[in-house]
Amino acid sequence: MRPAPASPLLKDIDPRLNALVMDLIGRVADKWTMTVLEVLIEAGTLRFTRLAEAVPGVSQKMLTQTVRAMERDGLLVRTVHPVVPPHVEYRLTDLGTSLGAAFCGVWTWAEDHLERIEAARQAFDARG
Repeated sequence: MRPAPASPLLKDIDPRLNALVMDLIGRVADKWTMTVLEVLIEAGTLRFTRLAEAVPGVSQKMLTQTVRAMERDGLLVRTVHPVVPPHVEYRLTDLGTSLGAAFCGVWTWAEDHLERIEAARQAFDARG
């Protein structure tokens, strides 16, 4: 099977950059990553338990997966203090903070258009 031809608009983009952008959009578009970014921007450094309390509705498993993925991407630092029980803290890196700033516009846009989007959704659902 032959691969689809590249879009004329994307053909000159480095494939590594394209792959990274697609991966990051998928990661940041995940509601938990966006929320963790926002919480850590506001709070700074948090222990796992406090982070879980600040992210309503997230399960321990999902929060663990989210922070591990963010750590892998260099967006946050996980610090384990050698005490019993272990004391684990999370804080954003400069990279994570800059990504949070880049996506801050989404929150602002959503706030500015909340009522219009809700009205559009209600109108659409009423047609169904």
